[in-house]
Amino acid sequence: MATLPVYPWRLAPDGLATRRQLRAAGLRPGGQDVVAQVERPRRRRGPLTAFLYRIDRARPVRPMTAAKTAALDRANAARRTCPACRTDAGYVIPVSLGMCVPCAYPEGAPDGA
Repeated sequence: MATLPVYPWRLAPDGLATRRQLRAAGLRPGGQDVVAQVERPRRRRGPLTAFLYRIDRARPVRPMTAAKTAALDRANAARRTCPACRTDAGYVIPVSLGMCVPCAYPEGAPDGA
């Protein structure tokens, strides 16, 4: 197995991009293999690593279908619905509480706030 070329942070050659950079350009890796990586040193831990893909082999991002949009809307609505009072809280219910804030603290705000 061949090793990947490693470049210092911000010094990758033109024509290569990370997944996030591809996504910002409206592209996706499209099944291609990683061709290189960049490493950013850190003081007390190992370096941060990002894999690089060739831009010329990247494919356009698939468009969102109506079914995917509807499923995403239903999932987000479920995250906003309080299981105790069954109302839309208007925000994502905190996992730590498991219910909306008025149901979790019926007598008022918590002491730590």
